[in-house]
Amino acid sequence: MSQADRRLVMILFVVQTVSYAQFLYPTNALDCHKPSVDLALPMPYSRNSIPCSYPPSRLNSTVGLDLGLEDPDYDPNVLSDPRWPCGKHKRVLIFASYMTTVIEYVKPSDLKKDMNETFKEKFPHIKLTLSKIRSLKREIRSVGEESSLQPVTIAMAFVYFEKLVLQGRLNKQNRKLVAAACLLLAAKISSDLKKQEVKQLIDKLEERFRISRRELIVFEFTILVALEMALYLPESKVMPHYRRLVQQT
Repeated sequence: MSQADRRLVMILFVVQTVSYAQFLYPTNALDCHKPSVDLALPMPYSRNSIPCSYPPSRLNSTVGLDLGLEDPDYDPNVLSDPRWPCGKHKRVLIFASYMTTVIEYVKPSDLKKDMNETFKEKFPHIKLTLSKIRSLKREIRSVGEESSLQPVTIAMAFVYFEKLVLQGRLNKQNRKLVAAACLLLAAKISSDLKKQEVKQLIDKLEERFRISRRELIVFEFTILVALEMALYLPESKVMPHYRRLVQQT
């Protein structure tokens, strides 16, 4: 084979690398990097121009969110801290080489009362008790599991819910609507639900939380505004809830 033939063979076997990365975009709601502007969730208003909540009259609803506090440093472990139930019934013993905690026996009713009082002292702006908050989270999880939603979806609903709790936006009137709307939004943003599956989820939420379907659908937008349309969550905020859910399964 001549030198010219060898060059021709080499040219024919040259492989050009083509990258399709420019055509890809993240579809995982837990991705730390948000999609490009064209593909991201629409955010037509700036942070400062979005009101904390719309009046009920604007939404044709009898229930609205309370004006709350800004909570940019959301901690996913605050409301799940195992030290909450201990309250004043624990004693910390510090020795030279280690530290231990002794928790005395106390009636469950007294323990619950003490836990709620301690929580109220630490978070005076939150109108619900810690036991009620945890009860609503159990309902969110129960409906999510009955609807065959993934643990990560339930974890995302927990983040939405706890953010609103810590901002002081929940009250006795709206607590069930908020819990239901958070799970519905999490299911829509992180799961490929079909129309019939969304309808079935709404049916379960309506039955479990004893709320109006119309108010639930309208309240979704109220929650979106309160969360500043930030439904894409960093992994660091979701994974603590996800791990606890998996461990409890």
